[in-house]
Amino acid sequence: MTASTSRMPVEFAPHVLREYALLADGHRGAVIGPRGDVGWMCAPGWDDEPLFAQLVGGAGVFAVTPSRRCVWGGYYEPGSLIWRSRWTTDVGIVECREALAAPAHERTAVVLRRVEPLDEAAELDVVLRPAAGFGAGRRLSWQVEGGVWTVRAGGRRLRLSGVAGGHVDDHGVLRARLSVPPGTRHDLVLEVSEGRLRGRPPDPDQLWEETRAYWNESVPDLTGSVAPRDAQHAYAVLRGLTAPGGGMVAAATVGMPERAEAGRNYDYRYVWLRDQAYAGLAAAVAEPHGLLDEAVRFTTARVLERGPDLAPAYRLDGSLPPRERHRRVPGYPGGRVVTGNWVRGQFQLDTVGELLQLYAAAGRHDRLQTDDVRAVSALVDLARDRWTEPDAGVWELEDAWWTHSRLACVAGLRSAASVVARSEASRLETLADGILAETSRRCLRPDGAWRRAPGLHGVDASLLLAPVRGALPAADPRSAATLDAVTRELVQDGFVYRYRPDERPLGDAEGAFLMCGFAMSLALLEGGDRIGAFRWFERQRSACGPPGLFSEEFDVRQRQLRGNLPQGFVHALLLETAQRLA
Repeated sequence: MTASTSRMPVEFAPHVLREYALLADGHRGAVIGPRGDVGWMCAPGWDDEPLFAQLVGGAGVFAVTPSRRCVWGGYYEPGSLIWRSRWTTDVGIVECREALAAPAHERTAVVLRRVEPLDEAAELDVVLRPAAGFGAGRRLSWQVEGGVWTVRAGGRRLRLSGVAGGHVDDHGVLRARLSVPPGTRHDLVLEVSEGRLRGRPPDPDQLWEETRAYWNESVPDLTGSVAPRDAQHAYAVLRGLTAPGGGMVAAATVGMPERAEAGRNYDYRYVWLRDQAYAGLAAAVAEPHGLLDEAVRFTTARVLERGPDLAPAYRLDGSLPPRERHRRVPGYPGGRVVTGNWVRGQFQLDTVGELLQLYAAAGRHDRLQTDDVRAVSALVDLARDRWTEPDAGVWELEDAWWTHSRLACVAGLRSAASVVARSEASRLETLADGILAETSRRCLRPDGAWRRAPGLHGVDASLLLAPVRGALPAADPRSAATLDAVTRELVQDGFVYRYRPDERPLGDAEGAFLMCGFAMSLALLEGGDRIGAFRWFERQRSACGPPGLFSEEFDVRQRQLRGNLPQGFVHALLLETAQRLA
């Protein structure tokens, strides 16, 4: 092995996205590759500086990997984000059980890794090299006492237990060789904190039992859906992305390219209110689950704090995301690292409509509190005052009179009419009728389908949701014509693209959007085509790797995941569709 001060050895180079698994506890996440390499983890929180950034060409990795030649596999324990890396080596099979300990502390992360040979003795290499941010920084000063290693990196303190025989190499990398006999197990516990780590290292048996119990209590079985295993896994992913009592980050990673060298590299480690609404709606299809209450709680706080200045996205503490900043690291191959997000200065009218739909879903389950009703009133006023204005829309483009934004408001107002006082309901319906009439006047094509915006002839796949959410019936000629137009203009090999940005063939500009494929399934179901809905659902849920995680886009030609991982709104639409099909 060789190492440099800037990056880890070649055996920990990036893998294709479909091979990565996610460990998460709501406050932060770790992305782990097939060689047992945690190549991305920010700590102590989602949008703090990374501790391990090897995935994007920075410094830092925490690997537990077989010493011998091997092939990789893995699986999640049902209804959890407890991952089991599984390797078949030349001499036997070994698993490493991996998780972030839960329930978690907001400012302290604990990474659990348990090596379990299944037949023969296993030898594995442990490599730990934390980094301050994206760079290597100054040489680390390790200390060891009683087989427990401690170090400071960028203001964070780390303590690793379970590597009594380790050593620090010439480049400041902690290395150890584990030899684990068959029938036994070996635990490693890595603690990361902003403050001092006091007392003895925690008992791994107790941490594992608490973590198992946490997931068992937090994720419903969803046996009533058409795909219980995938629906439960989608819920677990959303649970892992959601801070207890707080918001859901849109994705765990930064800078995963949608297209190589295309410049579309974003930081999604923040809470998009729209995405949070999708998750809440999915958690409210049958019986209300915990993610519904948390979506409402976080949203109400933002609406009442910000009022008419409501932004599309926030950090978990309620502040705006930082401005975009380009980082001087190589990035994931084909991409570049950008932290922060330009969404902080945008107005997205569709978000107002999506949030009204969320509150209506909560109202159907009698989950609204007094402050929630106040938030509904504030959102109605916002829709009334600003529906005529250009906005950035669902895809966060240049400001325009986006059709989907208006129809989302129509659906939201109609839904919210069921949770406001009877005297107010007629006002909401009248406002919805007025918006729909003006949108129809300005945004219909000659063939009767919705166009993206006045002056833009093409159709947009987000418009499939209009009848699903109740803006107008599925049998309405406008809905039928739009479904036909999307199928004719935006579909390739069973996947749906957002819109056609130019004259290039589909797939040249960007990948298919998996969320739109699930929206197609819901639209067909709403229109009574149950068989077609099932076909679309099955096609979309195949677009993942062994860990069952979905990114934002799918490259149809190369069968590759594109964009940040995992993308929360895709899992939300999968969860909703799996339940509605039942």
